[in-house]
Amino acid sequence: MQSGISASEELVSQFNELLSDDSQFGLLVTISSEALRPLTNLPRSSTDFNTNLALLEPYLKPDEPLYILLRRHHNAPFLVAVTYIPDTAKVRQKMLFASTRLTLVRELGSEHFRETIFATTADELSPAGFDRHDKHSDLDAPLTEEERTLGEVKRAEAEAGTGTGVREIHLSSTMNMPVKNDALDALLELGRGGGRVLVMLKINSHDEAVELVSDASRPTSIAEAVSAVSTSEPRFTFFRYRPSRASTEDKEVLLFFYTNPATPGTKAVKNRMIYPLQKRAVLTLAEKECGCAVEKKFEVEDPSEITEESVLEELFPRAETKPVFRRPKRPGR
Repeated sequence: MQSGISASEELVSQFNELLSDDSQFGLLVTISSEALRPLTNLPRSSTDFNTNLALLEPYLKPDEPLYILLRRHHNAPFLVAVTYIPDTAKVRQKMLFASTRLTLVRELGSEHFRETIFATTADELSPAGFDRHDKHSDLDAPLTEEERTLGEVKRAEAEAGTGTGVREIHLSSTMNMPVKNDALDALLELGRGGGRVLVMLKINSHDEAVELVSDASRPTSIAEAVSAVSTSEPRFTFFRYRPSRASTEDKEVLLFFYTNPATPGTKAVKNRMIYPLQKRAVLTLAEKECGCAVEKKFEVEDPSEITEESVLEELFPRAETKPVFRRPKRPGR
């Protein structure tokens, strides 16, 4: 989901200075008055990247999100884009910065950034923090402009050939969401009542597009459907279910499961922030664009929390029986 916020002219101007002037180490960006605006630039204090990181310390507040664009590499692309969203920041600020970070990179030119990093603590932006990040990331070797362009062309051709291209779905004036074609096709088939009974979706960690999780199974029970859901990564799952009640033998209902397991690690922290932002957009897409009339929605951490019994209780709540009021007898009778 995108926030609808765009880069200001002032930001574009200062970013171009960062690109052309190698005496600058970085540029700090914030969101103000519904636009991405420059906060301050950071001149180099040393030729060593790790030494320059000390310049960030005064700006890394424990409760204020920030975008940090740093000159890290000697070969193009030179920059790294950091989204710093501390856990103690206000919820609205968290959502706003998380949903706008792709816009920032795209509007300034994604070709200028070697990598993007999502950080929640100041320690992650220290020399030791970057070292840990590097050890957990397979950074691509520096490519020439021609090699990068050729790679993009090949990737686009491959996507066109396999039907996994990406479409930008405009759900409202302020809500846009990239969705891969296979996910869209699966939801449309489910909405039409075709042969598909289960659609599982996830968010691609690189481009944050919603994509289909391949699964050819046709579960007939809640237990079978839940067993196909990941216990280590979040999922959006749509399941066409026929309740095992005699009075509803011929009626199918469409259920939506949002699962977000509590697993450790930086990737899990990012997921636990991005997936809740996308949930409303995914449901809007499914219901309004693909004809998926969801009967009941379930939100849990672990898929095992969803059982046949809990689903049936939601679908067929027990009617409360109120005791009948009886007028007390008169004394002496």
